[in-house]
Amino acid sequence: MSRLELRTVPLAQTRPLRRDVLRPYMTVEELAEHEPDDAVAYGVFDDDELIAVGLVGPEGEPGDWRVRGMATTPEARGRGAGTKVLQALVQHATAHGATRIWCNARTRALPLYERAGFSATSEEFETPRIGPHYRMELRADRDPAQQREPAPQRDPVPRSEA
Repeated sequence: MSRLELRTVPLAQTRPLRRDVLRPYMTVEELAEHEPDDAVAYGVFDDDELIAVGLVGPEGEPGDWRVRGMATTPEARGRGAGTKVLQALVQHATAHGATRIWCNARTRALPLYERAGFSATSEEFETPRIGPHYRMELRADRDPAQQREPAPQRDPVPRSEA
């Protein structure tokens, strides 16, 4: 069984995978035009093959950081590679002062972001040529366990009298 290895990667190294998975109608050069200058990228490798990527950088109000370009090869999905990338992006942003981390997540990717503590803050919207999305946010200034609504409390089971 292979071992997934997380590494920081140059933005240029992420472009072919991001283009193939997310924007096949763009060239690699066009994709590069949409990258923030100060973004940091992480990738997960399986035997030196790049199988998942994502980037993060400051965007929006002070303290806001945006996750972008999350992509995993179809054959690697469900193995935890995307989760590793997202965790690294959140940790990086938090370590550099993020108080809110946000993204526009494809509808099919909602479970990935929800497992990481993100919550939808918009109705579903359509991005032309890409498909349905939700804006997702994570408050980085709180414990991730506090991001989710608490589980409903059950009524205590009545004790029988002896």
